[in-house]
Amino acid sequence: MQLINWKGILESILFAAGDGGLSIKQIAEVLEVEELKAQEIIEDLQEDYEKDENRGLMLVSMAGVYQLATKKEHAVYLKRLVETPGGSHLSQAALETLAIIAYRQPITRVEIEEIRGVKTERPLQTLAARALIKEVGRAEGAGRAYLYGTTREFLDYFGLKSLSELPPLPETLNDEDSGEEADLFFEKFQELDG
Repeated sequence: MQLINWKGILESILFAAGDGGLSIKQIAEVLEVEELKAQEIIEDLQEDYEKDENRGLMLVSMAGVYQLATKKEHAVYLKRLVETPGGSHLSQAALETLAIIAYRQPITRVEIEEIRGVKTERPLQTLAARALIKEVGRAEGAGRAYLYGTTREFLDYFGLKSLSELPPLPETLNDEDSGEEADLFFEKFQELDG
């Protein structure tokens, strides 16, 4: 009887899932195992990554989703890759989400979605994978939602020394103008990212 290479399979499906990552439930369904067994496989793969200094990846969990990420000690090389001509820019959805976080931090996913008017799960995962945002705490009240804020890498990416250097927004906006507000956020960040 041939043994199943669970860790190799998990690594493959996490790679294929990309920035979206996979929940424990999704992993268990794909592997056709119980969630407890899936958690065991995840922990084994995580341990392999941590023990082997020659690996460039690690397995991380954010907001209940597992994904592959690059190790922080390789950030200088990844930054060079991103900064090379033709390097990948952030998508419009990611830029809008990042702008809202930068100007309103700390902020919950639900609050971001209220401003943007659309789901932000994927852009949040992309931004976290690029280390431009991080969880900075939990909101008070029912559910204790994650609060998001920007990182030092965010400042470096946009060439800022501090958040006070963010372009100012018009003070005339109110809650009824949230769609217009999201457009302004995006325009300001497009200028910085371009």
